[in-house]
Amino acid sequence: MDNKILIQELVKDNLLETNAGTKILQEASLIRRPVEELVYERRMVGEKELARVKSKVLGVPYKDIESKDISEDLLKIFPEETARSYKAIPISLKDNLLIVGMINPDDQTAQEAVKFVAKQKRVNLGVYLISQSVWEDVLKKYSPYRSLIDEATKALSSAYKDTSQFVQLEEKMKGSDEAPIIKIVSSTLKEAIWEKASDIHIEPQRNRLRIRFRINGELQESASLPIELHQAIVSRVKILSNLKIDENRIPQDGRFRTILSGRDIDFRVATFPTPVGEKVVIRVLDPLVGLRGLEELGISGRNFEIVKEGIKKPYGMILLTGPTGSGKTTTLYAMMQLLNNDSVNIVSLEDPVEYFIDGMNQSQVKPEIGYDFASGLRQILRQDPDVIMVGEIRDDETAGLAVHAALTGHIVLSTLHTNNSIGVIPRLIDLKVKAFLLPSSLNLMVAQRLLPKLCDNCKKPEKAPEEISKIIDREIGKISKEILEKSKVEISKPYKIYKAPGCEVCKGKGVSGRVAIFEILTMTPELEEVINSSPTEAKILEEFRRQGNVNLRQDGILKALQGLMSIEEVLRETEEV
Repeated sequence: MDNKILIQELVKDNLLETNAGTKILQEASLIRRPVEELVYERRMVGEKELARVKSKVLGVPYKDIESKDISEDLLKIFPEETARSYKAIPISLKDNLLIVGMINPDDQTAQEAVKFVAKQKRVNLGVYLISQSVWEDVLKKYSPYRSLIDEATKALSSAYKDTSQFVQLEEKMKGSDEAPIIKIVSSTLKEAIWEKASDIHIEPQRNRLRIRFRINGELQESASLPIELHQAIVSRVKILSNLKIDENRIPQDGRFRTILSGRDIDFRVATFPTPVGEKVVIRVLDPLVGLRGLEELGISGRNFEIVKEGIKKPYGMILLTGPTGSGKTTTLYAMMQLLNNDSVNIVSLEDPVEYFIDGMNQSQVKPEIGYDFASGLRQILRQDPDVIMVGEIRDDETAGLAVHAALTGHIVLSTLHTNNSIGVIPRLIDLKVKAFLLPSSLNLMVAQRLLPKLCDNCKKPEKAPEEISKIIDREIGKISKEILEKSKVEISKPYKIYKAPGCEVCKGKGVSGRVAIFEILTMTPELEEVINSSPTEAKILEEFRRQGNVNLRQDGILKALQGLMSIEEVLRETEEV
């Protein structure tokens, strides 16, 4: 497919800005990759919109399907190797017509492969264009995780015989016995990616080895294996991440990477000694999950406008705040992707580097050798940066250097630990930053929380109970008409809230993924006056209300009325301000 034509169509349909299109076209030419892959990986355009434009360019109809509609009998038509290699899946077989879904219907080699399958079955062939995520969902059905684990465990049953439940066998796998262990580890990693898990926990118990995935912020058991396999599995993970196999007395850190479905995926490994053996946690860093645009994260309406205006300023600090695991770093990455272009020098200090982004200069701090945020920030200022990202402001020295960098003409992005945006200014003053420097150095203070996103397939509206309706009434009454209009939320009584009972798509959980809620405080002349007089949280709160911005609870309620999340979850995670 012609890269240039695809970009022209995306720009023509107002899905991509002209400058961004020109930049991505040049990059694709330089690294010899299809434009659509770069656009998809960086979430520059929604997946379905990209597929529809691609369909128009190629003249192949687009079909939006669900993996649950494809039966196991249909899957038998295509071997897994064919589906994986040629990115093609069977959609239906009826009345002597085989319908196939393809990601790249213009690929001549893939065309020949599906024509060969149709010829073997003696049926006619019809082709639709499908999206990447649909193809990935169908591939999962080829590789049921538990059956693979059971098969690999059975293959090892004769290799390990337990002589005592308190003794760990230390023999290394030899010869063909190594293959099942490799299969267990690789199947576990692949399953975690398919399930969009953020972490894998490999945990030795007294009489079994438990494997758990953290999905949508919650841990859930995925497999239970004989405890005898623990040492071999941990050793395999250590080999992959270049850790010392014979060292199990102290924690170790490492990382490794793989390529799945054409994208680089990093795994960050941390071991931890326990009385029954080493526990291993593997952080899964999938760019398709972790690198997202601001709107995908949940910044919408007026909040989105405020952030875009703040990013366009030539210098100043943008600070994100919230508890651990609230998605602050993910939001920072989204902002940096907006700022990332050939005319800007972006330098980051991270602990650790989670996602590698082309065009950015990323550095990982190592406090054990004296290279921490403060010392790294001093070095960054000698690198002629335009944009500086500091993973976290933890101490007085880092806070002072970050403010100095913002005052000397740099955009500084960082995170801070406070409960809300109102607490940012008192926290910086607590970190020995002089109050009179803050109005000139601070642009935006953004607080966020991550909440489970309701499953789109099974969520249903229902009338809000009277008690909840009163809360919604009270909070909606505090939001200006301008913000309500920009939120595009249908607000009418009786209020409709959404519940998801669970279905096959979300595996009975009722949630799929997570979405963030935000509150944003901006620097204004009125806030400057508060800072220079007496910057108490009460007075900053008054200014926040004067600005007319939505707080965390109000943003959550608007998203709950849209059907993005449960109203009960919003009320549980936020407080009335």
